[in-house]
Amino acid sequence: MSVSTLGPWAVTPEFRHQQLVSKMGIELVRCEPGLVIGTMPVDGNRQPVGIMHGGANAVLAETLGSLAAFLYTGPGGHAVGLDLSCTHHRWVAGGTVTGEARPLHEGRTTATYEIVITDSSGRRTCTARLTCAVSVRNHHRREANTPCATAPTAGPPPSRTPAAWPRRG
Repeated sequence: MSVSTLGPWAVTPEFRHQQLVSKMGIELVRCEPGLVIGTMPVDGNRQPVGIMHGGANAVLAETLGSLAAFLYTGPGGHAVGLDLSCTHHRWVAGGTVTGEARPLHEGRTTATYEIVITDSSGRRTCTARLTCAVSVRNHHRREANTPCATAPTAGPPPSRTPAAWPRRG
């Protein structure tokens, strides 16, 4: 299977329509099977004492890990988060943080990702682990081009809710 010329906005058009992703200022930098990289500004994502909110780290981590799981499942597959754990190593008061999601395990029913978040100096600020329930429809991953900068697609996002998932009989 050759690498598609489509970026994740075409592979996952609903990503751009997500309100939380937009409000947090999350931008995708690289998006391919086995590696998803994104950035998020600290400005607008601070707690009252002026440092980045730990929940903002969690949002970035789950966003990148979930997208990695989505790419893994292949066409017709689904992924939904089961467990997220974040360890905050150092605080960040300004600039931009960068998260990198890489697989630790990609199986038939679950997938686990490590997400490392660093500050603008490259220092690790948070390590997260996300486990997703996955429904793999075939053994071919979705493929995406890098960087993640294609034009948004028109129309509403397709349904990605568990209610739309096929039921086992």
